[in-house]
Amino acid sequence: MSLMTRAPGWVVQHLAAVRALVVITMITGVIYPIVVWGVALLPGLHDRAEGSMVTIGGRTVGSRLIGQLFTDKSGDPLRQYFQSRPSNAGTGYDPTSTGASNLGPEDVVDTLPADPARKAAEIAAHKARDSLLTQVCARSKAVGALEGVDGSRPFCTPGGVGAVLSVIGPRDRTGHVTRPTRVVSVNEQCGIVARPFLTTYAGRPVECARYGGDYQPGEIVPIRGRAPATPAVPADAVTASGSGLDPHISPAYARLQAPRVARARGIPDDAVLKAITANEDGRVLGFIGEPRVDVLRLNIELDKRYPFRG
Repeated sequence: MSLMTRAPGWVVQHLAAVRALVVITMITGVIYPIVVWGVALLPGLHDRAEGSMVTIGGRTVGSRLIGQLFTDKSGDPLRQYFQSRPSNAGTGYDPTSTGASNLGPEDVVDTLPADPARKAAEIAAHKARDSLLTQVCARSKAVGALEGVDGSRPFCTPGGVGAVLSVIGPRDRTGHVTRPTRVVSVNEQCGIVARPFLTTYAGRPVECARYGGDYQPGEIVPIRGRAPATPAVPADAVTASGSGLDPHISPAYARLQAPRVARARGIPDDAVLKAITANEDGRVLGFIGEPRVDVLRLNIELDKRYPFRG
């Protein structure tokens, strides 16, 4: 009679579990990583495994697979360069913090700061938060100002926050307020705006929002406004990618930036537009995804052909 047949049932189960643990550890913790590492060394894959770094004159300037910022020390866009799309990966394009904001289209109400003058610091400390709608509105306003176009979007105030009201009052059976007693523009904070984007709504004066105010009892009503149905600022200029690392922008966003880049470099618009076309990639396999422009590759070509003299 063997030891296994004489051992109690619980001992047999534990020995089986230990064997399974050892086997799985060897497969997933040793064999699999070695195989992946070996595959990464194959010709044609090694460069990608090393990050597809781009080197000019012996100096690494970026990656073909990971986006980056083209800003000065203050975080302001460098006017001679095409700008990448926004990033929610850490402080921007951080591969160790890759990911999206995970905010959805119903995220339209901001968490206001206690001190409007320290809003950025309170957001960094997670004491305040801009909704996804306000993030989109603020980015669109900023891009519009940078590129000299109309940065307005539907459901955004002229000040660049979400145009959202809390309509307080009795409700009907469907949940809609029938007789408003109070209306608050929940994303426009008193002390920042002189007056809300609307003067009145449903016959009631519109108030600015105050820190600590409880506007949840009200019906949340986004206001579309008079912005064009197709904004001048493309969607990828105001929304971050799912990974937060996207190195590409749409051809539409690239063409929007072309006049600014041409002025900064003192060259004709046509020269910049030709560079955009030369660095545009089509759909994968001809039908997957959308055409895109590699921002780093485009900026490198412009530096090579038309160096910035500023």
